[in-house]
Amino acid sequence: MRTRALLSPLAAAVVVLLVPPLITSGSGADTGTNIPGLRLMVPNTPGGGYDITARTAAKNAEDAGLNHNIEVFNLPGAGGTVGLSRLVNERGNGKLAMSMGLGVVGAVHTNHAPSSLADATPLARMVEEPDIVVVAKDSKYKTFEQLLADWKKNPRALPVGGGSSAGGPDHLAPMLMAREAGIESKSVNYVPFDGGGELLASVLGGKVKFGVSGIGEYRDQIESGELRLLAVTGKQRVKGFDAPTLKESGLDVEFTNWRGMMAPPGLSGTQRDKLINFLRELRRSKEWKKSLRVNGWDDAWLPGEKYGRFLRGEDRRVDTVLKELGQ
Repeated sequence: MRTRALLSPLAAAVVVLLVPPLITSGSGADTGTNIPGLRLMVPNTPGGGYDITARTAAKNAEDAGLNHNIEVFNLPGAGGTVGLSRLVNERGNGKLAMSMGLGVVGAVHTNHAPSSLADATPLARMVEEPDIVVVAKDSKYKTFEQLLADWKKNPRALPVGGGSSAGGPDHLAPMLMAREAGIESKSVNYVPFDGGGELLASVLGGKVKFGVSGIGEYRDQIESGELRLLAVTGKQRVKGFDAPTLKESGLDVEFTNWRGMMAPPGLSGTQRDKLINFLRELRRSKEWKKSLRVNGWDDAWLPGEKYGRFLRGEDRRVDTVLKELGQ
């Protein structure tokens, strides 16, 4: 049976509308992108994809002279829905944006959250990336095929960790892998963590046998040898890493994650456009383009209402996938 990710791309972080070509480099005040007191909320713990995306965006924007003194803060809980509720309650605040992605879409469903993404203002989808399958350096598994063989034999004995709650990318990817491998969904021992930072400690400490997360979150640990990369979930291999795709490893699965930015509800058109303009100029900056290359992210720009329509489609897809998986 052919199994493809039913979810369109990842990925993650900030956004903005087109600024007229009257651009003087080096000053956010000159470009019209400067938003004094701008704050970026991360709805999970430090070290995860939302966190890395937001902090990268803030640093790149400051280095490019688009804005100054951007505050990034974490408000974790319930797969990102605690942060979402805070965002929705900040009605009319044009100086706040939240880094989020597919995981929040799923968490709204699985946590029966009081607020949904439809209650917030869509700014833009920014990036997408494949998920990866990793084990600790001292794991007995040297290849994905070895891991898969044991997983099929006794799935409950091989807990898999992910940096998102049920319905998020790190949960959906292994569930789709299991379905293609003939493993019943109820037999999968999935252990959720609130972000990649918490997951990393559990993979390294052996609390889970393998982890599923984004390539950008664990690049340093893979390069240093702390983690062993067994496979990537995307259509092709990740440049710079010698790891096969799931298809190359015998599972007909392709899966990518995405991340973007949301703002509170009740913004004026001017407030919304200023945030989108800021993010658009960030996307155009050489600093951001370099970060895409370094982190293995693909540009996935989709601003404003186009992003809103995409989110509505993702919400329907996630709901369908969760029902198909019996979640």
